[in-house]
Amino acid sequence: MSIRKRPVHILLIEDNPGDVRLTQEAFKEGEMDVTLSVVMDGVEAVKFLNQEEDHVDAEIPDLILLDLNLPKMDGREVLEVIKSTQTLKRIPVVVLTTSNAEQDILKSYNLHVNCYINKPVDFDKFFDIIQKIEDFWLSTAVLPTMMN
Repeated sequence: MSIRKRPVHILLIEDNPGDVRLTQEAFKEGEMDVTLSVVMDGVEAVKFLNQEEDHVDAEIPDLILLDLNLPKMDGREVLEVIKSTQTLKRIPVVVLTTSNAEQDILKSYNLHVNCYINKPVDFDKFFDIIQKIEDFWLSTAVLPTMMN
């Protein structure tokens, strides 16, 4: 395991304030040094990732947690933008959604999502999922450096 010189930066793209709060709390309880940025719709997510408008100083994330059911631009469209943009396509994207529809799963993997997780509605199970994401993506997996 390599030693990181800076916190892991995660972008959470989620429109449910309750899920945002739970995710923030779960990462606070975790063992990794995480900086969590949050955007609440697909249009803002694309602006954040492209460092546009209010996000010109945004740090490109090491990992993206993406809900599919978002206002303004849905998560499938956001995923398509990410994976078709040269400077963004290497960022691992974990879809974290309540949808277990086979068409959503297939479309997400066809758009090169790195992982698809059904978001549990139970607090303890949701917390456990976030901890497992941290354990795997931030402790086990080697994340790419986001240089061009």
